[in-house]
Amino acid sequence: MLKLALLLCFIYFNGIAQGGNFNVMENGAKADGKTDDAKAFEATWKAACESSGPATILIPKGTYLLGAVKFHGPCKAVPRITIKMDGYLKADTNLNKFPSGDWVTFAWTNGLTVSGTGTFDGQGAAIWHLNDCQQNEKCKLLPVNLKFVSANNTVVNGITSLNSKNFHFGVVESHKFRVTNLKIVAPGDSPNTDGMHVERCSDVTIQNVQIATGDDCISLGQGLSNVLISSITCGPGHGISIGSLGKYPGEKDVTGLIIRDSTITGTMNGVRIKSWANSPSPSAVSNVTFENIVLKEVSNPIIIDQLYCPSGRCANQVPSLVKISDVSFKNIRGTYLSDVAVTLHCSLGFPCQGLKFQDINLQYRGGRAAAASSCMNVKAVYSGTQVPGPCVA
Repeated sequence: MLKLALLLCFIYFNGIAQGGNFNVMENGAKADGKTDDAKAFEATWKAACESSGPATILIPKGTYLLGAVKFHGPCKAVPRITIKMDGYLKADTNLNKFPSGDWVTFAWTNGLTVSGTGTFDGQGAAIWHLNDCQQNEKCKLLPVNLKFVSANNTVVNGITSLNSKNFHFGVVESHKFRVTNLKIVAPGDSPNTDGMHVERCSDVTIQNVQIATGDDCISLGQGLSNVLISSITCGPGHGISIGSLGKYPGEKDVTGLIIRDSTITGTMNGVRIKSWANSPSPSAVSNVTFENIVLKEVSNPIIIDQLYCPSGRCANQVPSLVKISDVSFKNIRGTYLSDVAVTLHCSLGFPCQGLKFQDINLQYRGGRAAAASSCMNVKAVYSGTQVPGPCVA
């Protein structure tokens, strides 16, 4: 009986520990850059996800052509799944291969790590001419390179995202999400290629990321709390933005954001908060800090814009219902190119309150004399160095 009990215990614990390595090449991937390897990738994920122990998915060096790939949980693997990504993944340029609208999607996972030296190449240059969303309200959104949905306790480290057709990274409805040591690259004129878009998330950390793209390096949407962004190298692109906010009914508040220790070079904007002028329902932005940021040859260094309407076709320019309060700008320094260094255009309905400016030193590099600042509906406190001088409402 004792021997039988020991045998049963061995079998039980061995089963619980089952996991190990799962190689995409062993599940039919060709890595020839011509054959669609999506089914092989999904088969490898399925095997790892259904294992009862920690699992590692191996994507070795090689060139893999992929249509849409779904890595969906929940998974049995405990405590986590690690994807070791050292290959070069190329997105198909045939949009019919992306029926769900995204390229690589991770959804309903807990304890996921994606790391390695590999590259996700969206091959967007062949598709960017189809991006007409600024002119066409019924446009079809192009695929996002990597989409994370309800991906809790996630780590993304070391990989490169190249020439996405749309956003490089989309992170939504996720808790405890950490990003480090990434490279995100697209030309400065590539449309809508935001480096990272994050919304409806909590406890997010984005650190040591190099971003060169055609839109916002990082855009932070509605429903965010406890977000730290640091050591970002941004440019070209449109800078780092909170928003746009207030476009849709029922948007959640944004609170507890820190953006610090970063360099922004040659971008359209520096640090920005933007909300739609005709927002359909109230929301709020509060407890936000921009600190220790170097701006180099940036057109518009500091912006709060509550009259945001990129298409120019916003009917009934009613005041924004997004309330902005307790926002600090500390040790922001560098050079700028536009006529105005600091633009604070807040809502008539909800004036900006509790704004703090400490040690601002922005030197003009334009071709003619520059206006200092422009503001409306603002209550702010200034301390330390103020170049240009404080804004007068």
